[in-house]
Amino acid sequence: MSVYFYGCMTLDGYLADKNHSLAWLDQTGDVEETGYSDFYKRMDITIMGRRTFSAIEKLENIKAIYPSTRNYVFTHSKDPLPKGFIPQSGDVAAFVKQAGKGENIWIIGGNTMLSPLLDGNMIDCLILQIAPVLLGEGIPLFTQKEALKRFLLQDVKKYGQFAELIYTKILPI
Repeated sequence: MSVYFYGCMTLDGYLADKNHSLAWLDQTGDVEETGYSDFYKRMDITIMGRRTFSAIEKLENIKAIYPSTRNYVFTHSKDPLPKGFIPQSGDVAAFVKQAGKGENIWIIGGNTMLSPLLDGNMIDCLILQIAPVLLGEGIPLFTQKEALKRFLLQDVKKYGQFAELIYTKILPI
């Protein structure tokens, strides 16, 4: 099992603006300009929070967005989710620990899902696309507890206006 975070942030480290909007991202480039398709083909499971799902839910043809993965939405809401999305509650780190061996897990979206996994040293790979945008304020990507975490830079790629940095976890000696 490997746990990946794949996502885009602004130059100043924000995932969304203060209203949880990703309009800045839509105005910067297109997913076809990135390595998303190749990345997604390797994933078995997606995990996202309710706010991230709410942003995805507004897109056309939501059922076609993640067609080949098991898609979990961590939520406290009792509202039903569309077919292909499985509601989940509880501790995301405990949920990830019970996932099957050999499965690749993609953590989608924000700090609510990412932070507990960083705190638990459970993220194997960070794939960060940096957009040439400064928001000044918003929803930060990284909000984990204060603790030194080191990653090893594996690759740097350029996709249109995006810089992609690929980091892997440094294993303890």
